[in-house]
Amino acid sequence: MSLLIRNGMIVTAERSFVGDVLCEGETIAAIGENLEAPADAEVVDATGRYVFPGFIDPHVHIYLPFMGTFSKDDYESASKAALIGGTTTLIEMCCPSRQDDPLEALALWRGKAEGLSACDFTFHLGVTKFDEETPAKLKKAVEEEGVASFKVFLAYKGAFGIDDNELYQTLKTAKELGVIVTAHCENADLVSALQAKLVAEGKVGPEWHEPSRPVQVEAEGCHHLMSFAELTGAHVYVVHTSCAEAVQAISEAKARGVNAWIETVIPYLVLDSSYAERPDFEGAKWVMSPPIRDKEHQPILWQGLADGIISTVGTDHAPFDFATQKHMGHPDADKAVNADFSPRGEAANFTLIPNGIPSIEDRINLLYTEGVKTGKIDLQTLVKVGSTEAAKIFGLYPRKGEIAVGSDAVLVVYDPDYRGTISVETQTMNTDYSGFEGVAIEGRPSLVTVRGEVAVRDGEFVGTLGRGEYLKRKPTHF
Repeated sequence: MSLLIRNGMIVTAERSFVGDVLCEGETIAAIGENLEAPADAEVVDATGRYVFPGFIDPHVHIYLPFMGTFSKDDYESASKAALIGGTTTLIEMCCPSRQDDPLEALALWRGKAEGLSACDFTFHLGVTKFDEETPAKLKKAVEEEGVASFKVFLAYKGAFGIDDNELYQTLKTAKELGVIVTAHCENADLVSALQAKLVAEGKVGPEWHEPSRPVQVEAEGCHHLMSFAELTGAHVYVVHTSCAEAVQAISEAKARGVNAWIETVIPYLVLDSSYAERPDFEGAKWVMSPPIRDKEHQPILWQGLADGIISTVGTDHAPFDFATQKHMGHPDADKAVNADFSPRGEAANFTLIPNGIPSIEDRINLLYTEGVKTGKIDLQTLVKVGSTEAAKIFGLYPRKGEIAVGSDAVLVVYDPDYRGTISVETQTMNTDYSGFEGVAIEGRPSLVTVRGEVAVRDGEFVGTLGRGEYLKRKPTHF
């Protein structure tokens, strides 16, 4: 089966031009003007619409055991939601606990996706401990399982977090293997001390989450990682960067020659700290770490995207229900629940709220609406930060992130004339709330393909569950 997309404004990270894209099988076969349609081709008229390479979300959690509960999405709901929003490739964080074997964890996470995901997927492998057996296991993951990126946490002490010796050994091993290390950067000890202080003072609602993890805590974590990257020569990628101070710490290291990349995520670009301050515990819906910051940080993040200082926009999609799971941290004993949704008691507070905001479905529409339509970024930057840079950093380019002959036929035909409103009532994500409820959007994907097969038409999933492939990658960060 062939697919010919005609007369669209083809947009890549480098240029825009009106033309046709011919897909044969799973790849792009030709790009040009007035291409002839094969006899078996479906022809799509994209006049007045954009044709983007399929978007890549470099930071998602689909299967996630966290804070005594489990994330709500599986690969059926998550991959459908991603595709409806224009994302055709997911890079999930595989997050074993300190007690788990990393290879067994990778097999578990992969098993949750294979045969079910409608879009392509791959993983960052979490390194949550480092002992004498770890180097051989990481080497096997890279050489046999196609892992090209690790994940470390400088937070969540006692769960995912690693100490400084483990950080050094992980970065040293990654450098030897040519693997990039993605990192959650906060100072875990400072977080613990601030949390304890606030709770002792009776400051237990979700509005105290941000003050327990202020910008200084994030900036210090970034500076810490940069020092270790500089000493080891490892390539590092700071996930979910939320504030000006963190961007500055990483930028200064980059200026010294440290091989570092910066990611931000869509909640930081369009939401602010007032959401977590909403009364009657509603603020728990917007608890994530690092926290959503004051509005003053948003112009710096948008400018960083426009200037190329910030390379990618992900989501940190981590879906938890508000009415049950988020209420694990409700300070009212009558409303708090534990992982089994039974009374938790008076000890509950904001530190027990599962972190995360469902956002895998909304990233590109919000980037277009709040970024392109307002003039903060242009179309090329949208493609760059939403797709191409992630493909280049994580070993997927030019198979992904590009519209070129031989690249995968993962394409998004985008309708700039669409008008709509984000709502839990219409979302595909499997949560009981939307973090962007009532936000108006201008534009959405009208057609999305997964390696040549149409997966979305006019906001409706029409694809095939299980079509998504596990993407093995080769290390490129020596």
